[in-house]
Amino acid sequence: MAYVHGQRLATAAEPCTLLLRLAPARHATGVLARPAGLPGSVSETGKAGFGLPNLKNYCYFPPIQQPVADVVACELHLRAKPMVSELVSQRPFATEAGTARFVQRHGAVRHAESYRHVGHLHLSTLGIGTYLGAADDQTDAAYREAIVDAVRRGVNIIDTASNYRNQRSERVVGQALGDLTQAGTIYRSEVLVASKVGFVSLPCTPEGDPRALLHAQTIGRGLCQPDELVAHCHCISADYITATLQQSRSNLGLETLDVYYIHNPETQLQFLERQVVEDRLRQAFVALEAAADRGEIRVYGLATWSALRARPEERDWLSLQRIVQLAEEVAGPRHRMRAVQLPLSLTMPEAVIRNNQPVGNEWVSAIEAAQRLGLVVFASGSLQQGRLSRNCTLPYELIQVPSHMSQPAARALQFARSVQGVTSAVVGMAQTAHVVDNLQLLDHPRADSAWLQAVIAHTQSRGCA
Repeated sequence: MAYVHGQRLATAAEPCTLLLRLAPARHATGVLARPAGLPGSVSETGKAGFGLPNLKNYCYFPPIQQPVADVVACELHLRAKPMVSELVSQRPFATEAGTARFVQRHGAVRHAESYRHVGHLHLSTLGIGTYLGAADDQTDAAYREAIVDAVRRGVNIIDTASNYRNQRSERVVGQALGDLTQAGTIYRSEVLVASKVGFVSLPCTPEGDPRALLHAQTIGRGLCQPDELVAHCHCISADYITATLQQSRSNLGLETLDVYYIHNPETQLQFLERQVVEDRLRQAFVALEAAADRGEIRVYGLATWSALRARPEERDWLSLQRIVQLAEEVAGPRHRMRAVQLPLSLTMPEAVIRNNQPVGNEWVSAIEAAQRLGLVVFASGSLQQGRLSRNCTLPYELIQVPSHMSQPAARALQFARSVQGVTSAVVGMAQTAHVVDNLQLLDHPRADSAWLQAVIAHTQSRGCA
């Protein structure tokens, strides 16, 4: 980084105006700047001065000859961007600096409580999902427009999966990210991108018998043994995970995925003994830790449907404590098993009200267990595939709320994003109209504890616990 009288100089490669404030005693010295397109090197020790031998490809701007006030604003028109840290501009994954920059940019128009600082990232309390819709060009175009609009309006979480719409959702996410980065709207490091592996994807344009195609994608490619393809559609073998991750990175056009989930691992529990499933998860974690070592993912996790809502005696139940133990067996305490996605809505509140997870000697809710185990929680199904955008499930006294929560969808999303321990509620938005409506909530604070407690008490009274 170049310094002139203690002031840093921008040295990136597009036009901007840089203001240097020079004290009166220094105004006659002149300043240095590097022209666009030329590499430059200056001592990293700072306050370098002009005489260092490793000063390279910087031009001297003549001193200001006219008298100046106590502090002078000197405009330099350089072919350079405003100085941006390489932690923002050069990282192929979400970073603290990048996501902080995103939030700072949207902070003037969005409420501060619409973002959470989780771990090292600053993330929006609403994310955009890409599950529903036909596998056709029209839906692709609508999703692409909706994703771009959502990010421009302050969302920096994008969720998809390898099997959503026959891989087309991943490809549309990649196209939308390309639109945003090429337009200079964001850097890659400003957004978190998550995908999933587990359900076998059909080709983008499937032809022939679906079951035969699914077998061809897995057993036929030597990625798993016949007994590892469960229900003809679900596979978590190490080779299949590795191959699908490469496919997802290609579809998304990304070097690194921020979160990579094993998708509904409880599917395996419907057909196999628990010990067999745990052994398969352990081997899957070996593959995912190796992917993290190669820089292909940052962290991994589980994206579940029933596993973390079920009662312990039910076949599809999973223990988060045991899952973390499996990760520790593979990689020790520095494992990368750091995220869970689970349904949370006004009609599926079990993750917050049902004490079905053991942690030490206590039984707590899934969300509480995740917090204690150091896992980040993302909520899914908050609108129940749109059903809660039309129907209210709350009594009259609980819908007498501020005007921004007057609509059923707003109340449903406000509940999911406001629960303590939830980082973000991911909601499918395949149209810009949905984006505009849903993201109005980002202008307002999260729900207060009194309203949340009343809603939870109501759900418990209906026997959900």
